Amino acid sequence: MEHEFKGHIVDVISREIYDGVIVVDGDKIVAVEKCELPKREKAYPYLMPGFIDSHVHIESSMMVPQEFARIAVSHGTIGAVADPHEIGNVMGVKGVEYMVNSGRRAIFNFCFGAPSCVPAVGGDVESSGATIDADDIEKLMASDDIGFLAEMMNYVGVLNDDPQVMAKIASAKKRGKPIDGHAPGLVGDERERYAQAGVSTDHECSTLDEGRACVKAGMKVIIREGSAAKDYKLLSPLIAEAPDSVMFCTDDCHPDDFVREHINAVVKRALDEGYDLWDVLQAACVNPQRHYGVRWGLLQKGDPATFIVVDKLGPHLKVQNTIIKGIEVYSYNYSFGAVHAQMRTPYELNDTDYPNRFEATPITVDDIKVEINRGTTAHIIRAADASLLTQHEEVEVTGNPLVDSRHLWTQVQKIVVYNRYDSNAKPVMGLVRGFHLHDGAIAGTVAHDCHNIVAIGTHDEYIVSAINRLIEMKGGQVAIHKEEMLDIPLPIAGLMSPLGAHELAYRTQLIHEMVENMGCTMKSPFITMAFLCLPVIPDIKITDKVLWDSLHMCPIK
Repeated sequence: MEHEFKGHIVDVISREIYDGVIVVDGDKIVAVEKCELPKREKAYPYLMPGFIDSHVHIESSMMVPQEFARIAVSHGTIGAVADPHEIGNVMGVKGVEYMVNSGRRAIFNFCFGAPSCVPAVGGDVESSGATIDADDIEKLMASDDIGFLAEMMNYVGVLNDDPQVMAKIASAKKRGKPIDGHAPGLVGDERERYAQAGVSTDHECSTLDEGRACVKAGMKVIIREGSAAKDYKLLSPLIAEAPDSVMFCTDDCHPDDFVREHINAVVKRALDEGYDLWDVLQAACVNPQRHYGVRWGLLQKGDPATFIVVDKLGPHLKVQNTIIKGIEVYSYNYSFGAVHAQMRTPYELNDTDYPNRFEATPITVDDIKVEINRGTTAHIIRAADASLLTQHEEVEVTGNPLVDSRHLWTQVQKIVVYNRYDSNAKPVMGLVRGFHLHDGAIAGTVAHDCHNIVAIGTHDEYIVSAINRLIEMKGGQVAIHKEEMLDIPLPIAGLMSPLGAHELAYRTQLIHEMVENMGCTMKSPFITMAFLCLPVIPDIKITDKVLWDSLHMCPIK
């Protein structure tokens, strides 16, 4: 049965806007016709291709893929290039398969990748719940469910021709599937060599020089604007300089941000700043489909009937309808329910309902004691809001900052990382500055990329209580302020919840307000804390095994 959609057609291929009608039969566009629109009182909408998140870890939204899709379509997002390496680090290939199967339940376009670095470093550096080796990658890359090799964080291995790393890259090359990159700070000859190895994108550029180096090397720059890492401001000139080499992504987006906006926010911001409409849509709609070899729909005859309806073009555009494969999955008037999620609470679940790996046992205050002796050198992780990068501070100790608030280096607090996969593990402690907590602690099992338990607090008692609550829930987020505790259970791999997006957003808002009341001014403190455990991002990080120098890729003694 044919359906017609009339309006101002935004043709991103010919770069023109014209009045016409789109004829849809089933899940295909069978005709795109220019014609004069009949006069009517209500203004005709604009019909245009939908937006694409070109690099996202769905697990960071705390939602299962079908619930992620339900919210994404409300923002005009019709597809996501998803790297399931978060759950991959917890459950290996089984975790990847869980995400793919969950995504099938949604009327949405997912392009899942094979996680290339599970764990990110491993060995004596960190403990993961699983390993995905070159043989696993070979099997995954042979599957039609896997569209690309996900971010190759081990750029040192690429530059040094590490056999396992190069075998993974070879598996992708053999099947003509793209290889995503992750190489913060890499420029010059090393960037060229990284690209020549076959790596074709990077979402870790945080300066314009890095972005230009990527473009020069023939790579695509994926401009990230997530909950914690925000690179649009510095990288946006590339939209005009190299529109064919730019895409947009969120990477990690928390539920309270996600329910409000997605890639549509980046599009509107770019248009508000005066960037050319066609260059912006090239980055938001066209380049991802071409780069990843997917045909999700660009409003051409024969394309899938996937597009969005907006009221106007410009910085104030509003998504009125989203159509995916001929089905209207979102209307601003009401929800069609074509994309749905399970709506049970965590308290109705039993341990066998959702996949997880959790072996950690409760700890005591004695397990996390740290002695800071006068005359020694303390290594401090300096965290910053809206950045995944940290600074390495070395301070000669003349007093204990954890107990002496009058000391010059105040606001240094304890950070604890605890292996959740080994019942015999011991916590590892460090020092962190930048969170400005007072009388409380925060903790979570979202701790990139191995997703062990991480906690920061002002007193050991608070830290222990928060960690033990996580163990009781087998994953989640916890905040404690004085006598009050708030938590978000994440029973699916310790990363995701079966709750709906708006319930998660509400709980996230409540827990963030508590952290703010503790004195923390960070916009996304849990995400910032989570990345303090990722040993492949400079300058200094902490894992369940070691304090790590991420610049020189070696332990800090």
